[in-house]
Amino acid sequence: MTSTAAQARASGEARSRSTAALSALVFGAGTGALAIEICASRLLAPYYGSSTIVWANLIGLVLASLALGYWLGGRLADRRPSIHLLGLIVLAAALLVAAIPFVSTPFLDVAAGGLDELSAGAVIGSFFATLALFAPPVTLLGMVSPFAIRLALDDLDSAGAVAGRLYALSTAGSLLGTFLSALVTIPLLGTQRTLLGSAVLLALAACVLLGRRWLLLALALAALLAVPPGAVKAARGVIHETESRYQFVQVRERDGVRRLYLNEGIAVHSLWRADTVLTGGVWDAFLAVPALLDRPPRRVAILGNAGGTVARAYGVFYPDAAIDGVEIDPAVTQAGRRYLGLGDNPRLRTHDADARPFLRGSSTRYDLIFVDAYRQPYVPFYLSTREFFRLARQRLRPGGLIALNVATVPGDRRLASALAGTLAHELEGVYTWQALRFNQLVIGTTKQPRRSAPGAEPARLRPLVELLREQLRGPVAPSAVPWTDDRAPVEWITDRMIVEFAARGGDLDELPLPTAP
Repeated sequence: MTSTAAQARASGEARSRSTAALSALVFGAGTGALAIEICASRLLAPYYGSSTIVWANLIGLVLASLALGYWLGGRLADRRPSIHLLGLIVLAAALLVAAIPFVSTPFLDVAAGGLDELSAGAVIGSFFATLALFAPPVTLLGMVSPFAIRLALDDLDSAGAVAGRLYALSTAGSLLGTFLSALVTIPLLGTQRTLLGSAVLLALAACVLLGRRWLLLALALAALLAVPPGAVKAARGVIHETESRYQFVQVRERDGVRRLYLNEGIAVHSLWRADTVLTGGVWDAFLAVPALLDRPPRRVAILGNAGGTVARAYGVFYPDAAIDGVEIDPAVTQAGRRYLGLGDNPRLRTHDADARPFLRGSSTRYDLIFVDAYRQPYVPFYLSTREFFRLARQRLRPGGLIALNVATVPGDRRLASALAGTLAHELEGVYTWQALRFNQLVIGTTKQPRRSAPGAEPARLRPLVELLREQLRGPVAPSAVPWTDDRAPVEWITDRMIVEFAARGGDLDELPLPTAP
């Protein structure tokens, strides 16, 4: 009896250890799967951006990979319900995850280069990049839960409880993987080390099932954490790059000109030259807008300050204007101070804040409010609605102006028209200026713009002001269906605009604005 009792106790302890190991494995697989998805978005952004199309591809393929993994895991578990086999599956997933940081850069460089000429490059590129790099390990991790349920079942009477407990653990792990990677490990350690750390944890969980001899492989993966991260996206002239909580940030210098790139690395968000504050780009267009005021600007808000290009120029041409530069990402502001002359204007005060909450919490009244806070090529929907424009009007002094930089393509002004028509519901006069081939300023004012007499503007800005006077169109009538916080289809219209233009063979390279002498 004693021997039988001891055997039963030993069997119970072994089963408890096995159950605990399976629970830990399921939790770890859930953590790893979602950490991979978050890291995938960071790896893809420098090549394909972070548009809704890219996110749709990423989320859709991750869900499809998990579904395939669930199906394969269930079938394989019925045929070979081996705890050793499950451990090998997780270990294989760990090895694939560990390989991603080292193969992604050359793979994405080749893929992005080969798709640059295709009209739907971001759609195709992000789809196949996700499929090739991330689908295999996610599929393997999807196999874990049904496999573990099969191994943990003692009898059918407890099937529901076992399945519910393990799927709850998987979901809890997914939550941890999402928030831990997005809020802690990526900002502190970077994408490469987040992926390698996930691989190490998966390998350790697999070793619990496979035995101690496999620990050497887990230790080898841990040693990869010491490998310094390479460039997120190889490019000529990189002098600074970092991954912030919000995005990938890069500064490049070429021929004495420094440019700030975010995420996909196509649009230039700030530009610096040592000998002039004029850029030849859309930032110069904002310098002409004060010509529409009936007074010199005294208070200016720049929502989307980036590296401070516009603020720097205002310090030269309008030195009496106090500027609030609002930028959501502190890493962008830091790059601007270090490389882009952001600190050259002593009257600039920077704020690390989102544009709309900043305005809501401010009591300052402005002569000019500039909105340039979009993630190429999207205007954030909450900066395109009647509610936002009503708030902006409340922060304008009488006769003040709000000017929005809106992306357009030749022959398609749907986005700018929708924004202008919505703005016209909140301000008395709305006008448009096609300052560049791909950039239109939508300008709203509380009264008829003055269009100051020639000679009132700084002499070096006179050619720009003359362009503004000649090309200003309006007033724009209020739209029949204005955009609201409930419905503002920014991404849908922007995606259609870009895809249709590219399908016509259009070239998305930006044409420069003539620089004033």
